[in-house]
Amino acid sequence: MNYDEKSLKLHKESRGKIEVCSKVSLKNQDDLSVAYTPGVAAPCMEIHQDVEKVYEYTSKGSLVAVVTDGSAVLGLGNIGPEAAMPVMEGKAVLFKEFAGIDAFPICLATQDVDEIINTVVNLAPTFGGINLEDISAPRCFEIERKLIEKLDIPVFHDDQHGTAIVTLAALINAFKISGKDMEKSKVVINGAGSAGIAIARLIHAYGFLNIVMCDSKGIISKDRSDLDKYKTEILEITNKNNEFGNLKDAIVSADVFIGVSAANLLSGTDIKSMNVDPIIFAMANPNPEIMPDEAYLAGALIVGTGRSDFDNQINNVLVFPGVFKGALESRAREISVQMKLAAATALADSIPSSELRTDNIIPNAFDKRVVEVVSEAVKNAVSN
Repeated sequence: MNYDEKSLKLHKESRGKIEVCSKVSLKNQDDLSVAYTPGVAAPCMEIHQDVEKVYEYTSKGSLVAVVTDGSAVLGLGNIGPEAAMPVMEGKAVLFKEFAGIDAFPICLATQDVDEIINTVVNLAPTFGGINLEDISAPRCFEIERKLIEKLDIPVFHDDQHGTAIVTLAALINAFKISGKDMEKSKVVINGAGSAGIAIARLIHAYGFLNIVMCDSKGIISKDRSDLDKYKTEILEITNKNNEFGNLKDAIVSADVFIGVSAANLLSGTDIKSMNVDPIIFAMANPNPEIMPDEAYLAGALIVGTGRSDFDNQINNVLVFPGVFKGALESRAREISVQMKLAAATALADSIPSSELRTDNIIPNAFDKRVVEVVSEAVKNAVSN
């Protein structure tokens, strides 16, 4: 099937993927007077007197802004806000289909950090949550941090935290199968952008203590003088033995490889240099760091990718609908580390032990149990 041709046809024929639909009927003058003037003045004044009532009288509590500047769209790079629109519309469709949440794309014609922050702050009264999407690193870290400080609604950069949560869930189940010791196992993460750094922080919070990170120049170590502040900060929890060298050096005697980088960076020889029964999450899209068949042939116990045509698809769609549903329903002011850990654990546990296999460590994207399982875990984490 040629997905490019089918996608162009779908987008052209439907003129995009989303539309605004009314929740109420307007069939006569009375309907109009209740939904609009003069009746609409009553909820306006109720909210004016108590701003929290905006959640009772408007759609704010179930409305998410999907915000991008078009600087890091999929694997396409800095293609701009207009070209990012199909992806943001797609994200809005996923919110609606999987969690019943209304979402709207906000594609900004600026890549200035302060302008983005100020714009989102000014838009925030309309929305119950902010989903940051496809904003390049390291700018995305500062944007998210400042928005969390300024806003009283949840802000979630899916490229960071959605990826981290689903990766941790898959890792939890992979370790159930492998029997490896989480604290002693060496985890190598290749790719030190938004996803890689978020993965490192979350799996460390869970209990993985021996993590080595690599970027395009090699192992991130204290001996390097070319690190930005975010890579310097990640050294607080990674590379405890101050290893140096390139990716091939890092992966020797490793138990886990997590790739959020580029295609074809690993070979079967690299897999053979790892510890016995290595776990390989090669998540570069559209082509992984190593193809599953080559990794298995070299001795991998479990292989996951970001692709739907292989087993163990490690896909953010398993995470963000449930996380936002739980956060919105609990009126959380932010999405904490405890909420992320709870989401990952619940996602992992949604596969019964009787169904857990090397080719089934993570639920299918269309598993209808997932959104409720994740959202309930998030809500429990908020209440606790």
